[in-house]
Amino acid sequence: MKISVKNIAGEKVKDLTLKDSVWNIEANDLVLKKMLKLQLDATRQGTAKAKTRSEVSGGGKKPWRQKGTGRARQGSNRAPQWRGGGIVHAVTPRDYTFDINKKERVLALKSALTHKAQDKELVVLDNIKLASLKTSEAKKLIKALELDGKILFVTKDENEDLYMATRNLGYAYHIMSEDINCLDLVNADYLVIDEEAVKNIEEVLK
Repeated sequence: MKISVKNIAGEKVKDLTLKDSVWNIEANDLVLKKMLKLQLDATRQGTAKAKTRSEVSGGGKKPWRQKGTGRARQGSNRAPQWRGGGIVHAVTPRDYTFDINKKERVLALKSALTHKAQDKELVVLDNIKLASLKTSEAKKLIKALELDGKILFVTKDENEDLYMATRNLGYAYHIMSEDINCLDLVNADYLVIDEEAVKNIEEVLK
């Protein structure tokens, strides 16, 4: 698969051949969905808690004698049917995280990258070097590339100017290639990546 490499002015500089083993595989959407669920579940706090009848205060004494009152028999005023009683099958704190094997993680990431390349949502730049860390510089770059929607910038090395310039934009954000993940890729409408980051990703995923 070949793709045009542009500069920050949006002008074509050269062509780049992408590895089909990374950017043009047969995408596995089931594994990709599983990876997205793993990432989303990892963000859940799981701190919900309700008390069962053994945990609420009070009770202990039988409300009235077993027989002779004409009322239904009761053993505790903290039983679930009583006001102030415990909750039946009460929710307890839990950990929602789960794990998947390394091959599935790699396949999921390759699938997400493949979707970006095949859907023409991948933009490769020779170098993402802004003139300053002002937000206006990021807007100028996005306008030059003629992009809209949510944009994920990926660079091989730290890029403080790009990070600071996109920080105040709700539709653009920056990560390093070593932090690239399925959730960020799927959430973005466009992936803008520098050439060095492409080579780094291909070297890691092969």
